[in-house]
Amino acid sequence: MGRGELTVLVVDDDFRVANLHAGIVSALPGFTVGATVNSIAAARTALAEGAFDLALVDVYLPDGSGVDLVRDLTCDAMMLTAATESATVRAALSAGALGYLVKPFDHAVLATRLAGYARYRRLLAGPEVAAADVDAALTALRPAASPTSVSTGAAAASPTKDLVLQAVRDADVAMSAAQVAAAIGISRATAQRYLANLVGAGDLRMQLRYGSTGRPEQEYSAPRRA
Repeated sequence: MGRGELTVLVVDDDFRVANLHAGIVSALPGFTVGATVNSIAAARTALAEGAFDLALVDVYLPDGSGVDLVRDLTCDAMMLTAATESATVRAALSAGALGYLVKPFDHAVLATRLAGYARYRRLLAGPEVAAADVDAALTALRPAASPTSVSTGAAAASPTKDLVLQAVRDADVAMSAAQVAAAIGISRATAQRYLANLVGAGDLRMQLRYGSTGRPEQEYSAPRRA
């Protein structure tokens, strides 16, 4: 884990969905995935063994409701769930959830919410804050702008950004960060940074490639045109 990174716990009963959400988190600069688990029991074990800044929690878990887990957390939480019952939404917010995303949602939506959460943390990092900082922090948690209109640092206009975007658009198949780096002659870390911001801006999509062994690899492609 790098200095200053926000550590995230991903909790979802479907391991593929959990890995997908973890992939989105780890693709964003300033975030790291501390653990990916599929039950409340496993989440409590992870929480007992490490420190987390944010938990992304599903409601429907095999051993109970994610709302009950959120109620007991000492870190921040957002709900990522298919549950749309009004009572569940109210219960989650009452339990302390800072956000509630209803599945299915676009990858860029989660990336935008996470970027907003990072801003929320920065605004409330000092020992005391002004009223304007409080308002700005709360607004950051629920960004009104569409994902494609969000400015995301490295995704701003630059020759390298353009090269990364064009390399993925020109490819016949989805590309990994290492493949993009090799194609245009930059480091993998630089390619990863630009790819993450392009995903956050909605210019690219990120999905996971599953092999026979090992962790799934992140790969990138251009959104399908209507």
